[in-house]
Amino acid sequence: MHLFTAPTLFAGMALCLSLIMAIGPQNAHVIRMGLLRQHLWLTIGVCIATDFALIGIGVGGLAQLGGLSDTLLGAMTGAGAAVLLLYGGQAMRRFLRPPVQPQAGADSAAGTTVSRRQAIALALALSWLNPHAWLDTAVLIGAASLAYARPDNAVFGLGAAIGSLLWFSALGTALWCVGHRLGSPRNSQRLWRALDALVALMMWGTALWLLAGLL
Repeated sequence: MHLFTAPTLFAGMALCLSLIMAIGPQNAHVIRMGLLRQHLWLTIGVCIATDFALIGIGVGGLAQLGGLSDTLLGAMTGAGAAVLLLYGGQAMRRFLRPPVQPQAGADSAAGTTVSRRQAIALALALSWLNPHAWLDTAVLIGAASLAYARPDNAVFGLGAAIGSLLWFSALGTALWCVGHRLGSPRNSQRLWRALDALVALMMWGTALWLLAGLL
């Protein structure tokens, strides 16, 4: 441990927080799962683990290799756009044709039930197949770590990982509190329709932006 360890740690943390706090597909999915009051912490755990892995990939060598190859980045962008278009379509369908209200005592929002397997699969897809996640964590944070010699680059990466942990923990806690203050999710139909519309437009907009970049 030396004098510049703490500033390097906080630099990595600050960069990660500045990148991750934007409401992108991953954060929108976490917000939805939180308001659904279904598998919130499981979803957050997957997102944190993915960020840790991508930050490790970036700091460990991806940035030093020049980032992702054009072919791999193009394939990931196409796959990510397809996932976003599909997920956006599901959200728009819920907005246009709201599911039947749950019976008294049900704990799922607007009749929507998500299994543990589905929650994990969606979180993985919106993390690993999201080019923005790769660019923000693996490429940008990895490239920024090149400003630090070893072992400070690892300290920078650790700070970025801590930033991800802090953000998702804070977001999860806030959503848990909001969910319990709202009471039964079936009492917030307008909120759900507005959220679904916002998610659909955001997902489709991001997908079209990604596809435009391939042309």
